[in-house]
Amino acid sequence: MKKTKVINSDISRVISQMGHFDKLSIGDAGMPVPMNVEKIDLAVTHGLPTFMDVLKNVLEELEVQRIFLAEEIKTANPTVLAEIKETLPDTEIVFYPHEDMKKDLNNCHAFIRTGEVTPYANIVLESNVVF
Repeated sequence: MKKTKVINSDISRVISQMGHFDKLSIGDAGMPVPMNVEKIDLAVTHGLPTFMDVLKNVLEELEVQRIFLAEEIKTANPTVLAEIKETLPDTEIVFYPHEDMKKDLNNCHAFIRTGEVTPYANIVLESNVVF
């Protein structure tokens, strides 16, 4: 049995296949995912699992150099924004319009859907190298 903290086989597979500058997205239950992007659906019910729980789990294995967030999170969901900043204090944040984020999902290896039901709880993670 896998010893590390990411035990979801699909998430573990995607992370293991990522290289430098590759992208992985995690988001809320309502984010529209392009048909060509793998969707790993973890949503069970409203709020389960939370966006932050999934993000923290993914960060156990994925080395991240930069994150992308919707500009709208600043006013529509400052609580989740504060949690993201606390979790990734030294990581560069790029803010862009939510519409651009939806388009950027086309550049992601996968989208992990959570049960989160708060607005703009979506993130694109850009991978770094570990050496």
